[in-house]
Amino acid sequence: MTDARTQVQTLAEFAVACRERPLPDDVADDVVHRILDTVGNCLAGRAESAGGNAPDAAVLRMVTGWGGTPEAGVIGSGERLPAPSAALANGTFAHLLDFDDTHLPSVLHPSANVVPAALAAAEAAGAGTRELLAATAAGIEVANRLGMASYLPDLGNSVFFEKGLHATSICGTLGAATAAGLLHGLDAPALASALGIAASMGAGLIEANRTGGSVKRIHCGWAAHSGVTAAALAAAGVTGPPTVLEGRFGFFNAYLDGAYDADALLYGLGDRWELLRTVYKPYPSNHFTHPGIDCALALRAAGLTAADVEHAELGVAAPVLRTIGEPRAHKVRPESGYHAKFSGPYTVARALLGGGGLGLHLDDFTDDKAADPRLRALAERIDVVADERATRLFPTAFAAVLRVTTHSGAALEHRVDSSRGGPGSPLSRADVLHKFRLNAARMLSAEHTGRLVDAFAGMAEPNGDFADVMKLVCTTPETSPRDHPTAVPS
Repeated sequence: MTDARTQVQTLAEFAVACRERPLPDDVADDVVHRILDTVGNCLAGRAESAGGNAPDAAVLRMVTGWGGTPEAGVIGSGERLPAPSAALANGTFAHLLDFDDTHLPSVLHPSANVVPAALAAAEAAGAGTRELLAATAAGIEVANRLGMASYLPDLGNSVFFEKGLHATSICGTLGAATAAGLLHGLDAPALASALGIAASMGAGLIEANRTGGSVKRIHCGWAAHSGVTAAALAAAGVTGPPTVLEGRFGFFNAYLDGAYDADALLYGLGDRWELLRTVYKPYPSNHFTHPGIDCALALRAAGLTAADVEHAELGVAAPVLRTIGEPRAHKVRPESGYHAKFSGPYTVARALLGGGGLGLHLDDFTDDKAADPRLRALAERIDVVADERATRLFPTAFAAVLRVTTHSGAALEHRVDSSRGGPGSPLSRADVLHKFRLNAARMLSAEHTGRLVDAFAGMAEPNGDFADVMKLVCTTPETSPRDHPTAVPS
């Protein structure tokens, strides 16, 4: 018998079931850490703000000017804003530093969209921790499933990426609407409408990864804002098309020219969780740069110094060349610390010179570091090329090989088939917590950070309360972020 439900109706029924039944233990534990990681990224993003026309400062200035009923907190501030505005601000902070998690093989960043939307909607609705965790889990799963549907094994890539579309913000808008809709108490038909509304709001182009511009840094904020707004519109009675995904003029035809995997979207929904395949980032840079960083750190640990390098060749998956290797002039001489995050030559050079945190950290991506003549000279000696093995493994894992010729004539090589944090080398819970402490310490005192870690641990308890977390993260900074070191004990 043919299932008469449309795709969006199936996703909505799955999401409502997440709210009505306990989450699997591993999923519930994972979601707590997704929220922790995202909040840490937000705190670090606030601390790194350049002010003025920086995207986060511009967004905060704009939403504060909008005004409205105070419903939800702004992370790193005592400010309270309407839920959609708080989601916009916090989603921008979450993606600001390119430190947010990545789902493979869809290559999208779900938590930076879904968590800010869920936190804002939960505060506005007065929801409890159980509802927050269920909504976040369902939202991330919907975003990941939409991303998975766009990945075609024969293409070896996401169709979104091939077309220059940002799957993160497009799929993330529907994930954010899922989370916010559940927290609004929507039933399955209304939640399907929220997703149908959100599908008209998701957008994002990734040209900024190649040649500059700050707009990409607000993509997750806008997705979170749009998701919260879509859920509120559905609650107010606006409806969406039931065939919004598979229809002739629906999501998959409009964005992907009808080339998508329907089984990846729906098969095993609720039993096999794509959320659990979302990997954490150890380094605050585009995820495609991570295997090259790993290779450089390994050769450095084996005794190679930056001064030894006459020439180096970084071999990566062919589809990522356009992001981290081209145009070459932009990659060897990035215009800012942010654009250096998308450069294979820069990140390898920086790793060879030595970095902070788990290998490279935020102070390795300042504007001054990007303009450092010594670093640029080293980056000029690094070429980025396609590597057959890395291409074959992409995008189920991010692989690379680094070959170095030294001034003495020695030939060195190191290869990784799955970058640190990836499916072949996942970060431990201790690593994730260490990363959080490093990020939070840029804005908060050690004592405050410790209280926040304890509050997160309490969220995992059956009667946990996320209100303590929000009180601690939505506060005026106690000290200047520059007073804090880039490394603290884990």
